[in-house]
Amino acid sequence: MFDIDERMGFVQESVAHLPNVDVEPLRELLIHHAARMNAVAMVKGLRAISDFDYEFQMAQINKHLASDIETVYLPASARYSFISSSGVREVAAWGGSVEDWVPPVVARALADRAENVARTG
Repeated sequence: MFDIDERMGFVQESVAHLPNVDVEPLRELLIHHAARMNAVAMVKGLRAISDFDYEFQMAQINKHLASDIETVYLPASARYSFISSSGVREVAAWGGSVEDWVPPVVARALADRAENVARTG
């Protein structure tokens, strides 16, 4: 729905208050990026058991590619465990509020996009 520059802008605005956070686009496998950054661990969020299934497989592949980098999982709070990007896009497309689920900059962009689509048909 949004190109890489727009998504980068959303993330940069959303974390601007965190001085120790850098935002970079991935142009390679995540594990290769992590190794290049001298990371010792990658932290990933899990919403449901289906996320764990996929992420566990990825962790095994990543361990093979870079055995010195660990994968750490953080479960989502119950408040966000049901959220998916497709669900958020659908609610926004029909003019619903997504402000409880996404940063303000993203909520505005989704609302603007839905308004433009509605206006142009």
